[in-house]
Amino acid sequence: MTEDDVVARLSSGMTIGIGGWGSRRKPMSLVRAIARSELTDLTIVCYGGPEVGILSTLGKVRRAVYGFVSLDSIPLEPHFRQARQQGTIEVTELDEGAFYLGLLAAAHRVPFYPTRAGLGSDMMLMNPDLATVTSPYPDADGVHEDLVAIPAFQLDASLIHMNRADAAGNGQFLGPDLYFDDLFAKAATSTYLSCEKVIATGDLLAEGSLHTLKIPRLFVDGVVESPRGAHFTECPPDYGRDEAFQRVYAATAKDPEAWRAFVDRWLEAPSHAEYLERLDAEGEGA
Repeated sequence: MTEDDVVARLSSGMTIGIGGWGSRRKPMSLVRAIARSELTDLTIVCYGGPEVGILSTLGKVRRAVYGFVSLDSIPLEPHFRQARQQGTIEVTELDEGAFYLGLLAAAHRVPFYPTRAGLGSDMMLMNPDLATVTSPYPDADGVHEDLVAIPAFQLDASLIHMNRADAAGNGQFLGPDLYFDDLFAKAATSTYLSCEKVIATGDLLAEGSLHTLKIPRLFVDGVVESPRGAHFTECPPDYGRDEAFQRVYAATAKDPEAWRAFVDRWLEAPSHAEYLERLDAEGEGA
């Protein structure tokens, strides 16, 4: 598929999970395609990075559900900070562990997972819809404990980026961490995987060991070959984060004219690949 093929399968109002972690291995070519589209009123579910800031500032997001929103080397994503402070998006803020349980419940097809995380904390105050449940099993003292019930995320689609994939949808990460992309793939009604390179199935084990094959084709509905498709976020070992580009992006949060010039330039090229070609020709690429 192409990025535009993927976006054609999405609809306004959908809840979309986006894999990666902060400013690491984000499916940015797919995020860019959403930014160029007519999609709006989206709920974005993620361990957030620039996708939250970009899509929120462009008016694509109604609600963001997250464990954090960071650019890693820049601790708080500045465009998200602006949207959050100005109240232009609705938010569901969970701690990282509670967010994980929402993904896990969806992947396991159960309505919720119980946890002690959040009890007595502002997570409960900020999310008054979070319910508690009483354990049916008494502890050693005969007490039936009250626990937080983290609901399963209802994801219409998930978007993830891998280092390698085959045409059938088996995805492979070669960097230090899968993050939770496998759960995003399993949790959603449909999953679209972009990757640095599509290779033959038999060549996957030549690229990395068996433990790097964590995205089964069973959970993937489409594959997009997108070299440097995570740019400007990192995708090791293929490339690191484009820190210079990220600094320019972050600085535009304080300057509306600079933001408009930045986003117009970012979205002008018909494809992510063509945009990167122009960036390289100007000597500004990673």
